[in-house]
Amino acid sequence: MDVVSLALGVLSIFVWPIAYIGFPINIIGLITGILAMRRHKSGLAIAGIILSIIGLVLTAVNLKVGILGIIIKTYFQT
Repeated sequence: MDVVSLALGVLSIFVWPIAYIGFPINIIGLITGILAMRRHKSGLAIAGIILSIIGLVLTAVNLKVGILGIIIKTYFQT
């Protein structure tokens, strides 16, 4: 399970610009990392958790910037 968390964490670093794909991959990677940490302490699980958190933050920031861009474009159109 720790290898799955690491694999999803690495994948999340590459797919964060696509919010619809990034959020589920980040959440699943984070959950599998936490479950792996409960079973046994593993460096792979820790790395997966850290990468999933980084991907989740990047995805959230990307989504907020995109929504803000849509709002600005809609209300301040010339």
